[in-house]
Amino acid sequence: MSTVSEKIGAGQVKDLREKTGAPMGDCLKALQEAKGDLEQAIVVLRKRGMASAAKKASRTANEGAVGTYIHAGGKIGVMIEINCESDFVARTEDFQELLKDIAMHIAATDPRYVRKEDVTAEDLDREKDIYRAQAAATGKPPAVVEKIVEGKMAKFYEEVCLLEQPFIKEQSVTISQIIATKIGKLGENISVRRFARFKVGDANWTVATVKPEKSAEPQA
Repeated sequence: MSTVSEKIGAGQVKDLREKTGAPMGDCLKALQEAKGDLEQAIVVLRKRGMASAAKKASRTANEGAVGTYIHAGGKIGVMIEINCESDFVARTEDFQELLKDIAMHIAATDPRYVRKEDVTAEDLDREKDIYRAQAAATGKPPAVVEKIVEGKMAKFYEEVCLLEQPFIKEQSVTISQIIATKIGKLGENISVRRFARFKVGDANWTVATVKPEKSAEPQA
């Protein structure tokens, strides 16, 4: 009886490599784990990318690049800074593609924050109060009301936080997952630091910056 490894051909590995950009060895392993199913192998690689991203998240990323995107005949413009660990990676085609894709995504979706952690306490309190009042008006018990609020807040984050949004070119994955895939491929921590979105005639233009992490209090 032939094994899964024997059934997986070079053509399948090549197809997966072209779709994901992952190294050939990783593509073969993902296909073996997915029993030859290409779409499932892509999922396997993305999960590994997220794990790799988590491991690299604490590493300093002070290099990178600023990218721009102009849309709708010059009516909408986006400027974004994405960081990585080295100038070499910042100049790669993969990194530049990520820069352009995310800038284009921002032009289309108009997020207000980079991450969930950046949402202001004022915005959080306002949204929770609205959702809680709406749910309570239906007569649901308090425990159910809180569950409803929790679900609506998850949707709120998806609407206003860049990293939580489904990627406009591939709705099955989020911006966070797209970045994780690049981290897995390029081997460096990658993060969005800030962006600005302008629309002609709209006074409410968006500027979003990642909040600095709180440092530990100095010891006495």
